[in-house]
Amino acid sequence: MKSDALDKAYRNERDGHVKERLLLIIRISSDKQHIEHVASELHKSRAWAYKWYKRYNDEGPDGLRDRPKIGRPSFVDEDTIMKVRKELSDSNIGWDTKEVMDLIQKKTGIKYHKDHIRRLLHDWGFSPKVAQKRFVKTASKKEKKDFKKGYKTR
Repeated sequence: MKSDALDKAYRNERDGHVKERLLLIIRISSDKQHIEHVASELHKSRAWAYKWYKRYNDEGPDGLRDRPKIGRPSFVDEDTIMKVRKELSDSNIGWDTKEVMDLIQKKTGIKYHKDHIRRLLHDWGFSPKVAQKRFVKTASKKEKKDFKKGYKTR
């Protein structure tokens, strides 16, 4: 890839990690700098620089992108998860992690840890229930005075 094409790819790139890797390639190929010198300027290790330089030479610019990560498969099938998500989104009430954990256990028979339920809810786009500040100022002045300790109106 020519330096003009690399510069254009660098300017158009949105992913910061890929942009950093493109900068490494640009500095090595067009500026004719040594790979270890460029790595130290980018505050990266030599191994990191050699890895991405080799991937670029082997695969081209697409080699600078992260590969998909494969993890442990889910215990629950995708259809059941979609049904749970739909039930949560169709509901007008808020859900806490314990209620979602019980719902998933009731539908699938599998019990997830509450921390994993939080991760699932975040991935699904749900936000946690929190008290809102607008409810703080709903009491009248008289109610607030009556509520304070040691202050009695006669």
